[in-house]
Amino acid sequence: MTSLSWSRVAAVMVKEFKQLTRDRITYAMMLMIPVVQLTLFGYAINTEPRHLPTAVLVQEDSRYARSLIAGLRNSRYFDMVAQARSPTELDAMLRRGDVQFAVTIPGDFSRRVARGDEARILIEADATDPSATGGAVAALAALPDRALAHDLKGALAARGQGAPPFEVVVHRRYNPEAVTAYNIVPGLLGVILSMTLVMMTALSVTRETERGTMETLLSTPLEPLEVMAGKLAPYVLVGLTQTVLILALAKLLFGVPMAGGWLGLASGVTLFIIGSLALGFLISTLARSQLQAMQMSFFYLLPSILLSGFMFPFRGMPVWAQALGEVIPVTHFLRVVRGSLLKGQELGDQWRELAALIAFVCVVTALAVARYRRTLD
Repeated sequence: MTSLSWSRVAAVMVKEFKQLTRDRITYAMMLMIPVVQLTLFGYAINTEPRHLPTAVLVQEDSRYARSLIAGLRNSRYFDMVAQARSPTELDAMLRRGDVQFAVTIPGDFSRRVARGDEARILIEADATDPSATGGAVAALAALPDRALAHDLKGALAARGQGAPPFEVVVHRRYNPEAVTAYNIVPGLLGVILSMTLVMMTALSVTRETERGTMETLLSTPLEPLEVMAGKLAPYVLVGLTQTVLILALAKLLFGVPMAGGWLGLASGVTLFIIGSLALGFLISTLARSQLQAMQMSFFYLLPSILLSGFMFPFRGMPVWAQALGEVIPVTHFLRVVRGSLLKGQELGDQWRELAALIAFVCVVTALAVARYRRTLD
């Protein structure tokens, strides 16, 4: 048996380090992924969001109403961003997802407080993501005892003692039982489509390059867009099949509500599938091996899972993380899916998210075609 030679081991080590530094993509992934994970988990993830956008419908302009709004704001859970003029407008804001909470102060609120006649306010919460509203709803328990403490004086001092001067009626919309599966399972549609379609396309095209079969394809008179369309078309059918399967299992196994919004859902699914496939094709033009294609796909999937609102409340993240999340197509796709299935959103309610997905498809497709054309040259 030959004795171990440390000089030969050192020579192999030097060779391996040189090869590692030449593979810039792998080297960058080894350094960047830990940094990204540390940054996202340390700074961006927050399981108890505060300063949630809130709309208010004030049907009386009184001192008590103003004190009540100030009490909500001082809790640091509610940010008053809009004032509705009618119940219909308030409901539309909540349905579109413009606000997380909708507060209604009735016109007889002050009179009922002064008389001790069961005064109530209504607070409606967008409970599609129970973890996003849980802390804020819990904070409402202290509101009746504190909000009017400085107003109930003199002859009304007795109203501030004993029973609370008013009651907060909380209505959890779209997911009244706070079932986590109603939020997670529809969100899985975006994650699964991203994971399979982006990675499958990237690996498929890169595999042809490694095997040399791409050279045959390059020798044909096919235009880059024709090659791209031909290679991606079969995966569109795969994505649609996955979508139907996931939605069927979501209904059968978890009882996820199917509130409607099918036109918006179909449009969002189609755009997202095409965009994901185009992104996989773009990755394949950048990667030199299947390993690099997988690494680059994973680098896209990591922020898609953490910053899209799939695992953690989107509005709980800091402003810079929300700005990054808005760039990620999965964020907009999840809003379309959850809005359609849980809220029954109409196409008009989803135009901003669909416009973002259209922009994603156009930009990624243009980059993929341009990159593939340079490969041809």
